[in-house]
Amino acid sequence: MLLAILRLLLCILPGRAAMGVRGLQGFVGSSCPHVCTVVNFKELAEQHRSRHPGGAPTVVVDAMCCLRYWYTPESWVCGGQWREYFSSLREFVETFTAVGIKLTFFFDGMVEQCKRDEWVKRRLKNNREIARIFHYIKSHKEQPSRNMFFIPSGLAIFTQFALKALGQETLCSLREADYEVAAYGLQNNCLGILGEDTDYLIYDTCPYFSISELSLDSLDTVMLCREKLCQVLGLSLSDLPLLACLLGNDVIPQGMFESFRYKCLSSYTSGKENLNKRGNIVLAVADHIAKVLRLHQGEKKLEEILPLGPNKALFYKGVASYLLPGQKSPWFFQKLKGVVTLDKQVLSMSSDLESKQDVPMSSDPESKQDVPMSSDPESKQDVPMSSDPESKQDVPMSSDPESKQKLPVGVDPESNLEAPICTNPEIKQEDPVHMEPEVKQQVTMVSDPEILKVARAHHVQAESYLVYNIMSSGEIECSNSLEDAMDQALPSQAFVYRPVRQRVYSLLLGGSEGGASACPTVKEWFVYSGNPLRQPDLVRPLQVNTPGGTPSLKLLWLSQEPGIQAQRLDTLLACFDLSSSREELQAVEGPFQALCCLLIYLFVQVDTLCLEDLHAFIAQALCLQGKPTMELVDLQLDQVDPRAVQLGALLIRGLTTLVLVNSACGCPWSTAGFMPWNLFDGKLFHQKYLQSEKGYTAEALVEQDRSRLARFHALKSVVCKACAKENRPIASRRHWHSHHSGSRQYEPDQWRRY
Repeated sequence: MLLAILRLLLCILPGRAAMGVRGLQGFVGSSCPHVCTVVNFKELAEQHRSRHPGGAPTVVVDAMCCLRYWYTPESWVCGGQWREYFSSLREFVETFTAVGIKLTFFFDGMVEQCKRDEWVKRRLKNNREIARIFHYIKSHKEQPSRNMFFIPSGLAIFTQFALKALGQETLCSLREADYEVAAYGLQNNCLGILGEDTDYLIYDTCPYFSISELSLDSLDTVMLCREKLCQVLGLSLSDLPLLACLLGNDVIPQGMFESFRYKCLSSYTSGKENLNKRGNIVLAVADHIAKVLRLHQGEKKLEEILPLGPNKALFYKGVASYLLPGQKSPWFFQKLKGVVTLDKQVLSMSSDLESKQDVPMSSDPESKQDVPMSSDPESKQDVPMSSDPESKQDVPMSSDPESKQKLPVGVDPESNLEAPICTNPEIKQEDPVHMEPEVKQQVTMVSDPEILKVARAHHVQAESYLVYNIMSSGEIECSNSLEDAMDQALPSQAFVYRPVRQRVYSLLLGGSEGGASACPTVKEWFVYSGNPLRQPDLVRPLQVNTPGGTPSLKLLWLSQEPGIQAQRLDTLLACFDLSSSREELQAVEGPFQALCCLLIYLFVQVDTLCLEDLHAFIAQALCLQGKPTMELVDLQLDQVDPRAVQLGALLIRGLTTLVLVNSACGCPWSTAGFMPWNLFDGKLFHQKYLQSEKGYTAEALVEQDRSRLARFHALKSVVCKACAKENRPIASRRHWHSHHSGSRQYEPDQWRRY
C-alpha cells in the first residue's frame, strides 16, 4: 500500500517535471511505476560497507533540487525563517551522520549558455507566480497556502554557508551541477545521488534517489532504476541520452522535435487503442530508436537518420552533455580512431582524463543572446574559458578535478571519443556546425593566472559568491525576488545594489590599475519588473575610491602583512561608498557592524524608506539575539503587509551582496556577521514593522529590555548620523504618510544611468 501511494505521489507532485527530460517523470509514475523502488538508506549503507570495507558510504546531494524539501518553516513570504531553516538543515545532516553516511553537497555555480533560454523561461514564469502571490496578500492580508510557495531570496547561497558551518563537504560547480554530481557519484563509487531531476535517470552513474520521497524518520525513500527503465523501453543505457534529447530537455527545446515525435506516435499507436498519449510519446520515441535508428547505428551520422536540420550542433551538444568522463556513445559515428573529421576541418582529439586543459565553460551563467531555436546558441559568440595554466588544484575529489568538470563540448558528431576531449587552443574553429565557437588564448576577464586560480579555488569550495563568474566570464545572474511589480515606490533590488556591484567589478577586473574606464563591461541577467530578459544589461564598472588608493587583489587576497585587514575593510566600505562612516561603524559592536553598513547604504539609496522602517530593522535584529528557535516558530502575525514583504526580500538581497563584496575584498568581516540566521527573521521583522507602523515606542519594540533599548538608540544614531553626512535625513512616515502612494517612482531607465 505504501509503495502504491509513493508511486502516485511520484506522478502527481507539482513542479517536478520542470527539471530534466520532458514528460519522463510523469511517464515513470503512470506507465512504469516498477521503475521506482522503496529503499532504506541505513540498509543500503550497511550493504555498501560490507562490499567496501573501510570506505564510508557517501551520498552526493544535488542541493539545488533539495531546497524546497529542506525549507520546512510554515512562513515563507516575510523574508525567510532562517533560524528554523538552519535547524532543519542540522537535523537533515545529523540523521545521515547517525547511520554512518557521509554527505557531499553540490550547488550550481553557473548556468550554461545552452540552458539560458530555459533559465529565462523559468524566471518569467516566476514573475507571474509572484504577481499572484502579491495579489493574494493584498486581497487577504495573509500568506498564501503552500501550493503557491516561493523559496525565500538568497536561499541557495546561504544554504552553502549553513552546510559549511555544519561541517559538511560543500562544492560549487563550474557548470550546471547535475553533470558534476553524476561524475562525482560515478568516480567516487558513491552510494547514490539524492536529488529531484530526471536527468539523473539518463546519466550512466550511481543509483538515483528521490529527495521528495525521503522520510527522515525512517530514512526510506524511492530509488529510480535506470536499468528497469531501459527494460520497459527496449533500450540500452547508452541510448538514454539520445532519447532525452528527442523528448526535449534543458538543452534541447521541447518544440524542436515536436513533429518528429508526432510521427513516431502516429506510427506507434496505429492499430492500438486506449493509450495514454503523453506517456506513449516516450514509448513511441523509444520504439523508433530501437527499431529504426538502431539499424543504422555506427554506420550513418545522426543527421542522416534524424531531422536535425540547422539544429545539428545543438543536438550533438545535448547528447554529449550526458557523457561522463571516459564514457562514449555508440551514436557518434567514428571514421578514424583518434582523428575526427568535421566537414572541412580535421582535429586531433585526446581522451586523456588527466588533461589539464580547461574545457570551455559557459562563463556566462546565462548567455544573453537572443538565439533562434533553430540554431546552436553557442555557435555565434565567443565563450570565455578559463585560461588558468595551473588549473589542477586541490579540491575534495578523488582525482583531478578537471576530469570531473570538463564540458564535453569539443565532441565531434563523428567521434566515438566523447568525454572529455581536449582541443588545441591554437586551432580556430571556423565551421559553424562545430559545437564550440572560436577558441582564443585570451579567454578570461583577467590575465593574472595566480589570482584566477585563487578565485576558482574559492568558488569550487563554495567560499565565495559570483567572484569567479565575474573574473572568468564577466557575466552573472540573479533570480527572482518577492517584489511587487505594481508598487513602484520601492525600487528593485537589482537597481538598489547595482552601484555596489559596479565597484566590485572595477576591483576584480583591474580598475585599480587603469581606472574603472579601462575595465570591460559586465553582463547582468537580473530579474526586475519590465525586464523581458531577451538580453543582458551591460553594466560599466565604477571607480572604487579608497583612502590611499585601491589595493591590488594579490594584496587583498594573499598578503599577511600587518595592517592588511584594515585595508580590506577600507575597500569593503568604499564598495558601498561609505568610507566617510568608517569611524562610526568601527564603534558598533561586532554582530551588528555588517547590518549597520547595509542599513546606511539602503537608506541613502532608497529615499522612500522612513524612520519606522529603520526602527523595525534594528528592533528585530536586537530581539532575535535572545529568542529560542521555538519562540520564533510559534510567533503569529496579525496580518501580512505587502510592503513589509518587499522590505524583507530587499534586506536579504543586501546580505547576499555583502557576501559578494566581502569575498572580493579578502574577507575583512567574518561571514557569520551577515548570515541571516544571526541577523534576520522574517516573521519577527514583520511583527516589528507592523508595531512600528502603529507608533509603538522604542521600549515596546525591544520588548521592554533595557540593554536592548540602549543598543537600539546607539545603532539608530550610527545610521542616522551616517545618512545625514550624505544629505539624507531619515524622517518619520507620519510627516508624509498621506502622500506615500505618490512617492518617488523608480523607472528602470532612471537606474540604468550607472
